[in-house]
Amino acid sequence: MNHPPIQLPRLTALVRQAVPKLLEGVVAPLAVFYAALTVLGLKGALAAAVGWVYLGLIYRLVRRVRIPATMILAAIAITARAAVGFWTGSWVIYFIQPELGTICISMAFLASVRLNKPLVQKLTLDYIHLPSAVLRHERVRRFFARITLLWAFVLLANSTVSIWLALHESLGTFMLLRTSAVAVMSGLAIAFSIFAFKRLLHRLHIAHA
Repeated sequence: MNHPPIQLPRLTALVRQAVPKLLEGVVAPLAVFYAALTVLGLKGALAAAVGWVYLGLIYRLVRRVRIPATMILAAIAITARAAVGFWTGSWVIYFIQPELGTICISMAFLASVRLNKPLVQKLTLDYIHLPSAVLRHERVRRFFARITLLWAFVLLANSTVSIWLALHESLGTFMLLRTSAVAVMSGLAIAFSIFAFKRLLHRLHIAHA
């Protein structure tokens, strides 16, 4: 393969990029929801969580910053979840809804491996350019299949734990344990994926130097 070695950002650089998005998209909505719950009750907390997401959209519109498609989808999703939460009056229903969707996504990951079209490869190519010769390499094909399997089981485990906690614990305990469990499992999977990808590219570079 006659191409220059592919350089990935340092892990610290990736963390610096990911942390602000994690805080805005995951940590802050939960904090807003829980803070509003203690003052305004369930319906007030639902309204506050939805308001936080739309505040982010308005801020970007005012600043003329491009709004990612994923953020628009997230706004639509949380609006639908909140509407169901208002209707049922149940925080359990509010939190379980996205977990059912995540289970469906994990099944799609498993199916993509079976079809020899691992979804992690498609997602990776949205952010990192890899030459076609690299993508055809057997090691690369095996890597993406295995990482897709890893993420399928991570997503399934996250959802299973979240649903079990929602059905068996109080709201405060659920939010604490669920956030901690998801952060640990996802963080370890992300770190392993990045490490394994860098190691793969390094080995390919040495083999074809």
